[in-house]
Amino acid sequence: MLLLAIDTATSAVTVALHDGERALAESTTLNVRGHGELLAPAIAEVLERSGRVTTEVTEVCCGVGPGPFTGLRVGIVTARVFGLARAIPVRGVCSLDALAHAASRSEEPPPSPFLVATDARRKEVYWAEYDVTPVGVERRDDPAVTRPGDLPQWVRERSCVGRGPVLYPEAFGAHLPPLDVSAAALAELAVQRMRSGGELLEPEPLYLRRPDAQPVSKTSAASS
Repeated sequence: MLLLAIDTATSAVTVALHDGERALAESTTLNVRGHGELLAPAIAEVLERSGRVTTEVTEVCCGVGPGPFTGLRVGIVTARVFGLARAIPVRGVCSLDALAHAASRSEEPPPSPFLVATDARRKEVYWAEYDVTPVGVERRDDPAVTRPGDLPQWVRERSCVGRGPVLYPEAFGAHLPPLDVSAAALAELAVQRMRSGGELLEPEPLYLRRPDAQPVSKTSAASS
């Protein structure tokens, strides 16, 4: 196995190459606007650093969000095009799950249950609650998008991973790292799920609301 992992759902443009046992190389750049320019060079970088070439890649995995529309779409489209060109499988993983997985594998994992919350823009956050189990993290429910002031009171009692508590400290409990998705953690989680029969998704964006840009209807255009 040689798995290429990509995620652009958070502030990180992150790519990793995983051989089924460990991450061979990872490239991560924090840039909320430069996904289109940074992603292809990052893929080339991890291949070069690990001494591999594109024809050796056997699987692709991408974070499917939730995340801001444009950045998320860049990562998923790139993963799908790479898979199509190589005629290899492309699978998806919820990006919040990857953050939760990374937190659970850290030197000081969060107490269970805990939250993951990321920046959804528009003064909102994407969030979900997780349990730490003997076989890994388990999400309690589907991810949600909410204004920080509208979050339930019990959220403030949970430790929280991601940028949500950094941006809105009054709305969350204790903040724990990481802030953004790591493609190495995403790859590790994907490999774990492939082997255990866990949840792997279609490479389709997980949108929890409509994108900012909307097509102009003929009626609207005529009346303007």
